[in-house]
Order: sequence, then structure tokens, then C-alpha cells
Amino acid sequence: QVQLVESGGGLVQAGGSLRLSCAATSSSGAMGWFRQAPGKEREFAATISWSGVSTYYADSVRGRFTIARDNAKNMVYLQMNSLKPEDTAVYYCAARRLRVASTSSREYNYWGQGTQVTVSS
Repeated sequence: QVQLVESGGGLVQAGGSLRLSCAATSSSGAMGWFRQAPGKEREFAATISWSGVSTYYADSVRGRFTIARDNAKNMVYLQMNSLKPEDTAVYYCAARRLRVASTSSREYNYWGQGTQVTVSS
């Protein structure tokens, strides 16, 4: 069983930056970040393979967000730049047993509790 704890959320003005962190209690395979805005379904944001070689992003965040991981520390990060009000959501860290990155939430085995990101205009 892998437990995930997110941190780094908060309130930021449009155009600003935030860095989310996710601490895992043990090693896992690929990891991802998903987000859920009020009244909307959870959606994919970014994913990274176990090796860190492969990364994928949602069209809405590509070029602004960067996912990275540190396997020695069992950590994954999401650097978010040029934030927009539409990025406002609860951001969830997720981990899967397999090492291949995935954009589908159904393929993740473990989830964190989420961290709130609010971008003001």
C-alpha cells in the first residue's frame, strides 16, 4: 500500500507560479497529477513514467506545467507557471504499480487527498 500526501497548493494571482509536491510512503511505478474543478469531473493534468524519461501533459497545461520525480526521495513534483483562473481546482497526486505512464485515472492504484490551488484574476 502506498500513501500519498500532496502539499504546495494555495492562492496565487494569474500569471504566477506554484510548485506542488507529493510524498509517497514507498516506491511506486508511474505517477500522475489530476485535477478537479468545482462542478466538473476529475481530469488528467500530467504523468511521468517510473524512470522519468516519459512525460505527458494535457493540452490545457502543456508548455506551462512540468512534472518531475525524485525516486530516491519517493517524491513527485508539478511546477505550474503562467497560472490562469481556469487552473483553479483540487490537485490530486496518483501512483500506479506499473512503470509506464498513463493519462487515465482508472489505471492508478493510489490517490492522495488533494491540495487546493486557487488562481485569482
